[in-house]
Amino acid sequence: MDLNQILFGIYPYIALTVLAVGSVIRFDREQYSWRSGSSQLLRRKQLVAGSVMFHVGVLTIFAGHFVGLLTPIWVFDALGVPHGAKQILAMAAGGIAGLLCLAGGLLLLHRRLFDARIRKTSSFSDIAILVLLMLQLSLGLATIPVSAQHLDGHEMLKFMVWAQGVFTFQPGIADVVSDVHPIFKMHLVLGMTILLVFPFTRLVHMLSAPVWYLGRRGWQVVRTKRPIPSRPLAAAPVYPEAGAR
Repeated sequence: MDLNQILFGIYPYIALTVLAVGSVIRFDREQYSWRSGSSQLLRRKQLVAGSVMFHVGVLTIFAGHFVGLLTPIWVFDALGVPHGAKQILAMAAGGIAGLLCLAGGLLLLHRRLFDARIRKTSSFSDIAILVLLMLQLSLGLATIPVSAQHLDGHEMLKFMVWAQGVFTFQPGIADVVSDVHPIFKMHLVLGMTILLVFPFTRLVHMLSAPVWYLGRRGWQVVRTKRPIPSRPLAAAPVYPEAGAR
């Protein structure tokens, strides 16, 4: 068994299994840790700017990868979307979202590394996952010049076939990406590694979007200067004397 088969035929299932099982176990046994661990009380302005750019960018990238890789090819053909046009759209939208996400992520990483107070409240996994995400974003942006060398969409189809083949358990699917550029392989492997460590990091809060807040009635606790009428005190209970019958 060669390295390509291990990385793109076996490793995807290891990463997805750890992602699913690890997330369930953590949610069941360590619910208190199922949070993002916000540090918004420290350097709030930089946090807001970085967080907005990072989250808008990463959600756009996630949606683009999910739709672009897992939508059956025949759907795009039925809609009359040329493969080359889809690749150009992915390069343009992914490039803009990637730069936005990278800028926001670097602001967040700067806070974690160079503010002594935030560094004290940051765990190793908080910093490590940000570093991995920045590296993954850099690799993703580095694939754009390579993709620009073949705008017919042929290489993009390989990744679609590979991703869909992984989820449908097709044998020998690793051979589809055996001859792609090394930068794409590095991007795929690091992406699967992020899925592998996902259950052990702050990223788990992505699975718990508080959508129920949208329909909940709001309330506010206030202090009033109006006099509040006192309530009559309840009478103390009377107990029979000792020895009384």
